[in-house]
Amino acid sequence: MANLSNDYPARILGTHEAPCLSLYQPTHRQFPDRQQDPIRFRNLVKQLETSLQQKYADRDIAPLLAPFNALADDAEFWNHGAEGLAVLGAADMFRVYRLQRPVEELAIVADSFHTKPLMRIVQSADRYQILALSRHSARLFEGNRDRVDEIALAPEVPRDLDDLAMREAQRDRASRTHGRVEPGVMGRHGASDVKQDGIEGDTEKFFREVDRAVLEHHSRPSGWPLLLAALPEHHHLLRQVSTNPHLMDASLDVDASQLSLDELRERAWAVVQPRYLERLAGLIDAFAAAQARQQGSADLSDVARAATEGRVATLLLEADRHIPGRIDADTGALVEARLDDPRIDDMLDDLGERVLRSGGEVVIVPADRMPTRSGLAATYRF
Repeated sequence: MANLSNDYPARILGTHEAPCLSLYQPTHRQFPDRQQDPIRFRNLVKQLETSLQQKYADRDIAPLLAPFNALADDAEFWNHGAEGLAVLGAADMFRVYRLQRPVEELAIVADSFHTKPLMRIVQSADRYQILALSRHSARLFEGNRDRVDEIALAPEVPRDLDDLAMREAQRDRASRTHGRVEPGVMGRHGASDVKQDGIEGDTEKFFREVDRAVLEHHSRPSGWPLLLAALPEHHHLLRQVSTNPHLMDASLDVDASQLSLDELRERAWAVVQPRYLERLAGLIDAFAAAQARQQGSADLSDVARAATEGRVATLLLEADRHIPGRIDADTGALVEARLDDPRIDDMLDDLGERVLRSGGEVVIVPADRMPTRSGLAATYRF
């Protein structure tokens, strides 16, 4: 299972060998509703196959669909659903993402991945992460105002003290193999002697390594605020060693393992919501100031041209707003289109993808907090 916050936008919006297969499906967490999910998934895979057959030979189609079909047959996978599912596949990539918000059914074959549903989820302003930390374990959760789910830690993040000791022992052996003796504290003594160095020293080392790896492999790629959930005696030590600028000043004084996911979400959102509202207010104020200086706009035509020129620094998009049509890739001109499927040809989503590709920031804003009536608000770099 891939980590969406780490992959989007850089990995997914990057260059991939065509054809690129994009499949989206609403799914279910509870039995018996989830029984229908693999059946609907197979139907969507069949749509991908039909589309591929219009242009590609069977010998080329089979390897592209093989991982999709394997997923369809994975009974254990379908026993653990979320609100939605995204599956992206190409000759050089196959990624599966469980989504915390529902998506509409969609199966598309194109020269690049269809990522608009992902942008609507990942770029929402209410996203956050929770680091649940103790002397004995590190866990990570991702959430929004509606849901919280545990996610897999990147392989580089130590899970506990024994894991850290094993990693240091491996680094020690590697150093000796290359003619260098550079053991760490744990690597020097071995896992069986960890306690001799003192519990506090080991805990500090563990917290420091977790903080470093979470910053590099989770916080920095996502850019989301990080909320610490730990017993009160661990807060000071983590903050003392932390270099993570995304770590929030507020925290949860609780052992997350003692809470249900819904209880964790409720407590987390009570802490995150003020920051969320403050951030939105700051973005809206920055737009108003930029617009007054003629360095921002809410006009789709103007913003589309600026995005094509790479001039958009921040783009606010109204959640669930769609404007039919497409944007000319070379000029940024708006092109009217008669739409059979507005989910595919929506100018606001096209605009958002264009800004992300040029290194700008896109933030999805609830309709009741959007500062304009046009569905967008852009602040320019120059």
